[in-house]
Amino acid sequence: MCTVCGCGTGSVEGQSHSHDHSHGHDHSHEHGHDHGHSHDHSHGHHHHHDHDHSHDHGHSHDIHFGKGPAGVEVPGMTQERLIEIETDILAKNDRYADVNRATLRGLNTFAINLVSSPGSGKTTLLCKTIEMLGDQPLAVIEGDQQTANDAERIRATGAPAVQVNTGKGCHLDGHMVGHAMEHLNLVEGSMLFIENVGNLVCPAGFDLGEDCKVAILSVTEGEDKPLKYPDMFTASRIALLNKVDLAPHCDVDLDLYEKNLRRVNPGIEIIRVSARTGEGMDNWLNWLKGSLQRKRGTLAAE
Repeated sequence: MCTVCGCGTGSVEGQSHSHDHSHGHDHSHEHGHDHGHSHDHSHGHHHHHDHDHSHDHGHSHDIHFGKGPAGVEVPGMTQERLIEIETDILAKNDRYADVNRATLRGLNTFAINLVSSPGSGKTTLLCKTIEMLGDQPLAVIEGDQQTANDAERIRATGAPAVQVNTGKGCHLDGHMVGHAMEHLNLVEGSMLFIENVGNLVCPAGFDLGEDCKVAILSVTEGEDKPLKYPDMFTASRIALLNKVDLAPHCDVDLDLYEKNLRRVNPGIEIIRVSARTGEGMDNWLNWLKGSLQRKRGTLAAE
């Protein structure tokens, strides 16, 4: 959780709005983001280490933080106060997310929150997905700290895209996505792809109103990545094991990737894909189309 990550408020295509909107989102934008994350890494530990470092002490200094109820530690703040701040932030975010969800339901739109670490191949995979979906109505919200590079790549495919720059923020939130949706002409039965900021930590805890999170994991990242960042893969309905064409050149064990993914999330679906060669892309598209149809069927039955 980024209880005290110092996230910024974000802007859409460079607009430095103050979020004083009345677009139906109740945009008072009291994000509670007064996360003064000063990162004083001394943590109060005054290690003078006057001993001779040439000695082999026979032990390693593994330092573990975040073991309290809040799951995070901040100098000068109690676990109770951290939980209070975190609860307030997420409650406000969830109100925006609920509005987004209602809007998407009204349009029979299936929304996918694409999450991954930087360099996983999200944008390339998304461009290939858009091309293969053909005339399927869709739109894209691109999240990055700076630049509109990815949105420009998406627009080059012919798809409408809105860039959200988060500044110092490390993730998209419900308010940012709601504001971006106001700039998109979503049509009935469309798909909305939300490409989140490259980060395997904070996006796991923030509901955007999406139908599901899709984690993209490149084979170049290491088989233990799901074990290092379990919250993200636990929160995701499906994992795309990307760049499988590189597997023979990286000395990786694809079965071990899948085993570790299921260790943290036994129910997660996994599809091996390569945007470059097209391997597995038909399975991914079938999953998307099937998910959209199931949502439309569920809404029709209500």
